[in-house]
Amino acid sequence: MPRDDQFVYSKRVIRETEQRTGEVRTYTDEMWDSVDASKPSLSMELGREMWEEPSGEGGRVWPPRKWSELEKLPRDPEKLVPVILSFGSRVEDRPVGDLDEPDRYEAYWLLGELLKNPVLPRGLRPAAYEALALVPGVKTIRGVRDSAGRAGVGIAHTGRRPYEGKYLIFDPASYEFLGFRDERTSASGKEKYVQLSHVVDWGIVERVRQRP
Repeated sequence: MPRDDQFVYSKRVIRETEQRTGEVRTYTDEMWDSVDASKPSLSMELGREMWEEPSGEGGRVWPPRKWSELEKLPRDPEKLVPVILSFGSRVEDRPVGDLDEPDRYEAYWLLGELLKNPVLPRGLRPAAYEALALVPGVKTIRGVRDSAGRAGVGIAHTGRRPYEGKYLIFDPASYEFLGFRDERTSASGKEKYVQLSHVVDWGIVERVRQRP
């Protein structure tokens, strides 16, 4: 269990392939997230350094970084979805099956962001994974691999088309987040890229730029 004054460190590799030429670029991303969001957090992504300022009084981030807030999240998959959709200012009490299209995709995104967290309270990871299966529009893609070659299960949502090429990758036994596959287009619209990633390392550290 991390302390509020610590940071969650994570490291991933992204392999980006330009579809027309086949040229491959490899990026190493590193993140230092303040556990209670009271200190500046640092992300180094795709060669860019980005700072996230501390959240002010009453400010909230998703997923919650404070262990005490994560502990409060339901372990019942059916209860977890409305709770995460109510994380902002609105109150969401509809059954999962009655969600409209924007809320369906939002539930998928919020659950995915929660599952990307490398350290979660006992029972929350399987609950979040099972909650994904309840969200209308979620599709399972079998036989996928992350950029390190590890076999996993792709979890996509039909709200992101083409969903077959944009998915999160999980270990089917532990529900551990392994990486993602995504597609993007350059600002000019001339180049199209496929991104495939894998998580390399994570840990709890005392300060920004410290590694486990």
